[in-house]
Amino acid sequence: MSEHITPVRTYVIIFLALMVLTAVTVAVAFMHLGPFNDIVAMGIAITKASLVILYFMHVRQSSRLTKVVVVAGFLWLLFLFGFTMSDYLTRGMIMLQSPVG
Repeated sequence: MSEHITPVRTYVIIFLALMVLTAVTVAVAFMHLGPFNDIVAMGIAITKASLVILYFMHVRQSSRLTKVVVVAGFLWLLFLFGFTMSDYLTRGMIMLQSPVG
């Protein structure tokens, strides 16, 4: 099995991209975007996680099976977030009726 050698320049570029995205995350935290604050923050976080997974965990040069496992794990995480958010967002919809009597 031959090892893929990633140049140091690639790691430096990814590191700088992660630092810029971190600065963007901090800047967005101080902006008032209404309900989009969480969406923008999650988008930036997913982008940063993808960069770390692809380059620092070497999934980009891995086999197809490894890529399938990573994608399955990511989809499972989205599935869990979706069910958690559906529970959280519908909690105020339950109307309690007082007994008449």
